[in-house]
Amino acid sequence: MFGLIGNILWFLFGGLWSFIGYTWGALIMCLTIVGIPFGIQSWKIGVASLAPFGKEIKVHEKTDSTLNVVMNVLWILLAGWPIALAHLSLAITMGITIVGIPFAVQHIKLLPLSLAPFGRTLE
Repeated sequence: MFGLIGNILWFLFGGLWSFIGYTWGALIMCLTIVGIPFGIQSWKIGVASLAPFGKEIKVHEKTDSTLNVVMNVLWILLAGWPIALAHLSLAITMGITIVGIPFAVQHIKLLPLSLAPFGRTLE
């Protein structure tokens, strides 16, 4: 029950805007063939950011494959670090109040997914 209420509040107070931002980034990245894998990851994070309560990050068995590592390094260098920094700053800001702590936990949950999304999902 708390997950449903948390997801509704998350959606109303920022989840929708987060989804729009990730989706906009995904569309821009998918304009080129080279950017399509990064656009798919951005879309994946956007969908995960719609309702993160009650979900956990699942690491796939081939996360440490060469291709995933190279793609994650490229992601970190090009887009991952500012996105992860945004989640971290929002978590710190929301963690200051007692009411914001559950939302801060969700931002911390989204942080590793936004930093290195290849080989990870939020399920």
